[in-house]
Amino acid sequence: MTRHRLFALVLVALGLGWGVTQPLGKLATSTGHQPFGLIFWQLVICTLLLGTMSLVRGKGLVLTRPTLVFAAVVAVLGTLVPNATFYTSVGHLPSGIMSILISAVPMLSFPIALALGMDRFSLPRLAGLLLGLIGVGLIAAPGAGVPVALLGFVPLALVGPLFYALEANYVARFGTAGMDPVQAMFMASLVGVVLCLPLALASGQWIDPRGAWTVAEWALIGSSVVHALCYAGYVWLAAQAGAVFAAQCSYLVTGAGVIWAMVILGERLPPMLWGAFVVMVSGVALVQPRRTAEPVREG
Repeated sequence: MTRHRLFALVLVALGLGWGVTQPLGKLATSTGHQPFGLIFWQLVICTLLLGTMSLVRGKGLVLTRPTLVFAAVVAVLGTLVPNATFYTSVGHLPSGIMSILISAVPMLSFPIALALGMDRFSLPRLAGLLLGLIGVGLIAAPGAGVPVALLGFVPLALVGPLFYALEANYVARFGTAGMDPVQAMFMASLVGVVLCLPLALASGQWIDPRGAWTVAEWALIGSSVVHALCYAGYVWLAAQAGAVFAAQCSYLVTGAGVIWAMVILGERLPPMLWGAFVVMVSGVALVQPRRTAEPVREG
């Protein structure tokens, strides 16, 4: 199997897996659980799962300054901020809309990569960015089914894609400090637990796991397991194939997320949102990845 085919298969798996976390995330908020409480336990589950995988493979913690810096940056950019805005937004917006908005990741990733000198400008990519803006506009337009009172959650929901784009470019630029993907996400999850615990306690969003478990708790567990596996795969893909290519999984997340929302939550998108879906996916298709995993160099 060629590297390009391997990258494509990993991309599809990430899209399908991460797509289901959108409706599961909405279920996790259905009983009133707040973001930092959910994020803390998500990180605990990810730490246990990825830590076990690392130990079984004979690779534990790597406690050096570069690994700790990597873990802290990825924990903030890839979990704490985007998940806080996700859980806040998904409690008010349909899961299908959240899935459509996640496709903004590659559109946001490209100009960041361009600014860092890691990719090249092209008119088709500019057209893709413009289509992304049009797609967001359609979501906020009358007839899309989003009540006026909830429109403020649309830009909040875009904070997550922005931070995922920043994270993807950080990993593509600086790598994983010598760690393999599982080790890297184990470290990031563990540091995330340390950072999130005081936030959950201070904000009053702590979730006591000793209470009765409902669909919300089981949804959180399922989402966290899938998230841990996909996250490790995403970091590997971003490091191997580049930030723009790795971010392409978001349009697969979009399609899978919309379908999962229909199957699990019984959601149905109005015509305006289907239009936004088509426009956003078309925009992603125009923001093509570079052909190699190496940073673009002049000369």
